[in-house]
Amino acid sequence: MTLILGVILIVVGLVTQYKTNRAFARIGKGTLAPWAPTQHFVAVGLYRYVRNPMILGVLLTLLGEAILFGATLIFLWFIVFWTMNHIWFVRREEPDLERRFGNKYREYKQNVPRWIPRRSPWLPKSTDK
Repeated sequence: MTLILGVILIVVGLVTQYKTNRAFARIGKGTLAPWAPTQHFVAVGLYRYVRNPMILGVLLTLLGEAILFGATLIFLWFIVFWTMNHIWFVRREEPDLERRFGNKYREYKQNVPRWIPRRSPWLPKSTDK
């Protein structure tokens, strides 16, 4: 059972990472790198369910590896990685996104959870891109 759960989490994590990176490049016209950030606000696909699906994908992959291999060190890294990212998002990234995208991001932030996905996709009230 742990083998199956670990593999499922890893696959879901990797697919999540692929889809979100693709959306960043195609829609956002940018990268994950701070020196080449997205030019457009990305709130499509998995981003309609959770604000940080890219990192959530990494977390799922790490958790799957910890379960699959019974590796306490990987699980500890999962906790450290999540904690570091949580602090980064709250203190740096979210304020920066508010400055860059204004009310569009504030509306998104009020409606889409940071880590635990919504049950249904969020649909913005504003239609401007």
